This record gives sequence, structure tokens and C-alpha cells, in this order.
Amino acid sequence: MKSVIVIGMNVDAAGVGWLNVEHCSMLLKPPLSLNFRFSPQTSIFRARNSRNSRMAPPILSLALPSNTGRVLSIQSHTVQGYVGNKSAVFPLQLLGYDVDPINSVQFSNHTGYPTFKGQVLNGQQLWDLIEGLEGNDLLFYTHLLTGYIGSESFLNTVLQVVSKLRSTNPGLSYVCDPVMGDEGKLYVPQELVSVYREKVVPVASMLTPNQFEAELLTGFRIQSEGHGREACRLLHAAGPSKVIITSINIDGILLLIGSHQKEKGEPPRQFKIVIPKIPAYFTGTGDLMTALLLGWSNKYPDNLEIAAELAVSSLQAVLHRTLSDYKSAGHDPESTSLEIRLIQSQDDICTPQVKLKAEIYS
Repeated sequence: MKSVIVIGMNVDAAGVGWLNVEHCSMLLKPPLSLNFRFSPQTSIFRARNSRNSRMAPPILSLALPSNTGRVLSIQSHTVQGYVGNKSAVFPLQLLGYDVDPINSVQFSNHTGYPTFKGQVLNGQQLWDLIEGLEGNDLLFYTHLLTGYIGSESFLNTVLQVVSKLRSTNPGLSYVCDPVMGDEGKLYVPQELVSVYREKVVPVASMLTPNQFEAELLTGFRIQSEGHGREACRLLHAAGPSKVIITSINIDGILLLIGSHQKEKGEPPRQFKIVIPKIPAYFTGTGDLMTALLLGWSNKYPDNLEIAAELAVSSLQAVLHRTLSDYKSAGHDPESTSLEIRLIQSQDDICTPQVKLKAEIYS
């Protein structure tokens, strides 16, 4: 195990001091595999050298990183309810990740309610936050996670963020949920489809579209399991090594199809999980699923099917608990969309009982 070596403090002409790390120690337990790479000149912190202020403490999530990783999550935020970052951050923290959220929007509640109010972050405001982090040497992340993005300008800024983060950590894993629509309905501007297809997919490490989104990205109609597997292969050819089509409806049967291409040009390892249908509509499930896939696939980097089993099992447990609680409260679960019971399901997130197994395609 490498030791931490701290090189003495330097102070420049502007009165800014910093400490540098030469080596960073961490304890890795199989099956974890990470790409933590700190250069000999990685700054832990900076502080103004002033008689009126004490030196800032080191940023421990950088100096003593967790066994899992450090995630920058750019998604929506609601004051009430669990969608976007509210659905993704807590589960990732339970799984051991340091998570820094950037809220692309801040709304009172999700847009399925009769009314909502709030603010929308624009591309320049996103970049201001990134520059603020960079100015304090806080831009080292192992993962970037993105979900719903509502404008072309913001999505293009996200692409700049990917480039910036990879300039700091070339091993950054970008997990992208290309939220564009569902069941044949597009709910983002049409121009975002080509940006996702031509610019985002090529730089993503893992992609988690639903059936409709996979069709938009590939131009390929998915009407069978074979079509789903072919769509994954087309997406691999465009960029990401890991693709999970989170929901495919084939003749009334709901499937997840996953695909992992470990080396370019090699046939991917593909699998499916048959998912029982639940007679209700829930909000925030896609955001939760992608967060769980990030969390578990990083712990099982060479076994995407195991990661998918754990993620699906957690999600199913959350949904069944949610359904049960609404019924206990006397609510008809088929009359409205349901807010997931995330906090009450933390044990199911940390230690899911795998009841739905992956079937490997030969």
C-alpha cells in the first residue's frame, strides 16, 4: 500500500499557499477496481495566507478518497420528492461514494404536478461552477453522472465539462442516461437527439437508454430481443463499452438487456433480465436505476450482469415498498404517479436480495 507524502507548503506572490501530494494511499478490496491517478503535483487545497484567517483544512475526499470513488452528478433537483439528483445522490452515498451534485434545475416539485415553480441553470452558470471548482483544485472526479438535460446549450456545456474533467483525470468514467423520451414520445427539443447521437455517445463510458431512446440514438427499430442486442452493438461501435437498455417491451414482456464490450472490436458479453411488471407509474425510477448501475458496476467492473442484478433487485424492492405504503395510506396506486420511498428503502439499496437473475446470451 502506497503512503501519502506531503511536500512542504509553498506561498506565491499573491499570498496563496498549497500542499502537494506525491502518492495517495487507499485500501482496495476485491472486486473493486478504480482509476485513481493523482499526479505528483496534485493540489489538495489552497488557502489565503492572512493574519485574519486560518489555513483551510485539506479536502479529505481528495486526500483520503473513498474505496469507491468521487462522483460529480449533474441532474435536476426538486425540493419535494425524489427525482434527478434527489433520486441519485443518496443511493450513491449509501454505496460509499463521495457525491457532489450540480442541480441543472431547482423546482418546487416534479413537473407531473398541476403546478411547479423554480429556476433553471444555463450553460454559463454551469461553467461558472466548474471554474469555481477548478480554481480551488477540486476537479478530480472518478465519475461523471448526467440525467435529464433540457437545452442544447446546456448539453454542449456538459460536453465541455467531460473534456475538462478528463484533462484532470484521464480515467474518468462518464455514465450517461440520455433522457429524451419514452414510449414513442419525445420530451426534449428535437435538436438534442443529434447532439446525443453525434457528440455525447462517443465520449460516454456507460449508456443507460430506455427502448425509445436506444432507437433514437441508433436509428434502429427494436422489436425483438435480437434487435435489442444489435442496438447495443451499434452503440458500442459509437463509443461506450457498457450499454444497458433499461426497459424493452417485447410482446408484453419487460426486459433489461445489457452489453459489455471489454475491448474494441471484440464481441460483447450480453445478457437479459426479465423484469416483473408492477401496475403503477413511479417517478424518479430511471434516475435511481442509473445511479445504482454506476454504483454496482464500479464495484464489479468485469461483471456487468452482476451489477445489473443488484441494481434491478434494489429498484424492485423500492417500488414494492412504495406501492405497499401508498396502499396502506388508502391511495389507489393506479390513479396518479407515485413518489418513490427512497429513505425507507435504504437497506434494500445497501444490501439488496437478488431475486431476478441475469441470463447470459450464448
